[in-house]
Amino acid sequence: MRVSPLLVAALLSACDSMPSVPQDHPSPQPFEPVQVRAEVDVAPAPGFADQTGGGIFATADGGVVRLRLDGTRAALESHPGNTVTPGPARAVYRMGPGSALVEADNGLFLAQSGWLIAPPWREVLSTGLAATATTPDGAVWLGHASGLYRLQDGALSALKVNGQALEGITALASAPAEDGAQGLWFLRQETLSVAVRTAPGTWQMRQITQLPLLQEGERVVGLAGLGASEKAKGELWALTSERLLRRAGDGWREVALARKPEQVLAAGRFVWVKADGKLLTHDAEAGTWGEVSGVDTRELRFLAADESGCAWVQLGADTVALSRGPVPRVLGLLEGTQVVEDSLVVRARVVPGVAPLSFTYEVAGVEVPVRGPSYSLGGTEADGTPKPYSFVGLEPGPHTLTAVARYADGTEARRSVSFDYQPLTTVALGWDKDIRPVHEARCAKCHTTGPARPLSTYALWKDNAELIIAAVKDQRMPADGPLDPQLISLIQRWAATGANP
Repeated sequence: MRVSPLLVAALLSACDSMPSVPQDHPSPQPFEPVQVRAEVDVAPAPGFADQTGGGIFATADGGVVRLRLDGTRAALESHPGNTVTPGPARAVYRMGPGSALVEADNGLFLAQSGWLIAPPWREVLSTGLAATATTPDGAVWLGHASGLYRLQDGALSALKVNGQALEGITALASAPAEDGAQGLWFLRQETLSVAVRTAPGTWQMRQITQLPLLQEGERVVGLAGLGASEKAKGELWALTSERLLRRAGDGWREVALARKPEQVLAAGRFVWVKADGKLLTHDAEAGTWGEVSGVDTRELRFLAADESGCAWVQLGADTVALSRGPVPRVLGLLEGTQVVEDSLVVRARVVPGVAPLSFTYEVAGVEVPVRGPSYSLGGTEADGTPKPYSFVGLEPGPHTLTAVARYADGTEARRSVSFDYQPLTTVALGWDKDIRPVHEARCAKCHTTGPARPLSTYALWKDNAELIIAAVKDQRMPADGPLDPQLISLIQRWAATGANP
């Protein structure tokens, strides 16, 4: 990976002659959250929250647990193809929309589809992971004690400047740089910096300008990134030792809270903030703030958050998922997905408990009422099988799909998913010239003579196309890391245009 030698760290210092930073003044509205308690003892360590419900966490006794939407335990076992068994777990970090990275005493393991998998690149990194982030190009970034690493297409590479590793990184966040380019922000030795993608495989360290100047003794201590949507671009949020700052399209602003912020966590378009014993949440899409009531948050610790607006926290000895309402979970369409098919099976899962009185999807100004229990956007066959929904009428570009559950007491719960619709081109794709190279580079080692399903021929790929697409879209496969988004789209287009040989 080529890296520009330019690295200009941002120097944050007090300067009375500079103009003050514009301020936002939130007015949080109190709400009583929906609470789901985990049925196992979870360790006070970072975890992974799945936007389709549940998550993966380290347990108090050193194990790893996969939780369902209702807090019950789901299957998670060491893969039979592993040459090493995972040791006691220390923490869990996000890899992709549906996969996590488990740091155990004996190294790193991927948690996907109910399996703990030993990736081939785990020998490169020992323990010492501090943070992860995923950029829109599909790369997974690992902030490790030994440096900054980029995982893409199953290959792990170190980002260095003048041959020197970027050691000491404590936080990572994916958000646009100041010129709008794709950026990876990181906190290193209490200094805020950004790496900017200038070309495929090329990242450059750029000078950070127009930063709000910190007061004497004030330090940046945490980062969080908001994803892009149909309405707005992504944002960077920076927690300092004194206040909360955000950088959106109009530059840096201070979020002037009534209480001093202590922790910040973000996923999708939602931000959670602990401020002097109070727990606040911000919906960036709606532009609203809420304050949790009826919950003792004095002994609160963030574990993970997901794109639906749910936060997993520890409240004393309990591990609890907190949501602003009984938010439905959307299946088949993940936040930020690029959709190339003309049709897609999209379903929803409602929070266990009282069923909604009605359920409606909204997309491109069209309301589509559906019925349970599958809540399928395209309806269902006579035998209950969900049918695909056609996106042919959509204009290419960013869109939002909203699932709305309405209840008998007059309340409603919404889940909005942003996606990019890029319909198929007329270019014919073939397995031999377009798909076989992907198979040989990323799939053959497990799906030819390995423990996984055989996929060594055109006929096997064609027969299993739906399963393959689901696995790569959810970033459950390949086992050594997610595919580049362009390769995922290539497989989707090949299948959708006839799965030609």
